[in-house]
Amino acid sequence: MNSAAPAIWFPTVRTGTGTDVFTQRLVADLCKRGVRAEITWLPLRAEYAPWALPIPRPPAWATVAHVNTWLHTRFIPRSLPLVATIHHAVHHPDASAYKGPLRAAYHRWWIAPNERRVLRQAQGVVAVSQFVADSTRHSLLDVPMQVIYNGVDTERFRPGTRQRQSGEPFKLLFVGSWMARKGVDLLAPILRQLGEGYVLHYTGGPAAEKDKAQMPPNMIDMGRLQGDAAVVAAMQNADALLFPSRSEGHPLVAIEAMACGLPIIGMHGSSVSEAVTDGQTGLLCPQNDVAAFVTATRSLAADHIRYASLAQAARVQAVERFSETAMTNAYLHLYQCATADAKGTL
Repeated sequence: MNSAAPAIWFPTVRTGTGTDVFTQRLVADLCKRGVRAEITWLPLRAEYAPWALPIPRPPAWATVAHVNTWLHTRFIPRSLPLVATIHHAVHHPDASAYKGPLRAAYHRWWIAPNERRVLRQAQGVVAVSQFVADSTRHSLLDVPMQVIYNGVDTERFRPGTRQRQSGEPFKLLFVGSWMARKGVDLLAPILRQLGEGYVLHYTGGPAAEKDKAQMPPNMIDMGRLQGDAAVVAAMQNADALLFPSRSEGHPLVAIEAMACGLPIIGMHGSSVSEAVTDGQTGLLCPQNDVAAFVTATRSLAADHIRYASLAQAARVQAVERFSETAMTNAYLHLYQCATADAKGTL
């Protein structure tokens, strides 16, 4: 390894969400390039009870610390330059409709003040989409920040060999947590109107059990998918991603599906409109408009030439704009700038 290369330490709360996946993928790609990078995992209680845990000591080899903005400042080392990534837009006014009073209070009085402290301390701040950057400036703190999209491994996430046979149902896929913010309440009405000739495989699991009595028979629960291989297999066995999410800081699932050559049937708004180009890599519908989703899906299934064009463009856009390589290159440059800034050479 080049002695001048940065060495990155990631003190990180394990949340079981996409932020864990982001950290693991970035660290793996850095290590592939010969850059030393390691994660120190903290239990989830570090988020809401940071005083109950000892403070991990930074490794002697580290030259930069990289954190999620939700990491409590108790765990942020003062001895290293800091890069902070903000992954979400939970403070955006539109997100309030999907929170209960306790969660809203937690975000406002605990998470937001901590994030402002992190943003003030960081030498480099990254937002995972322009939507998140704008939300952060409006709702938290207006600081200089760079947009770096979370990348996907476009060699692993790639088109399969599926070709829909004559008379076979048009296979839709939904991948995501079973919650209102993801638009799961729209899935049953959409599939009920689509009727025969369409089927949806979705990741429901125990969280979806309460809603199954109202679901039509063309909805099939796959349960939670474990690991990238399972996600890739599901995407390669589908015709399109049905993605009615109302609010996304970064639509990673949509980008993974695009890398697998799937057109996206999604909803205008949040960061989805940054990732999916309406009419080119997918079809975007007005907020909460079930009829528009039904029309878009039927038009895509009926027009094989348009379908093939969107599928090909989706793959190209994922490779050109959202690759893991591009993400890691951008972070490496930021680490180098943060290190130089700490040394007073910028």
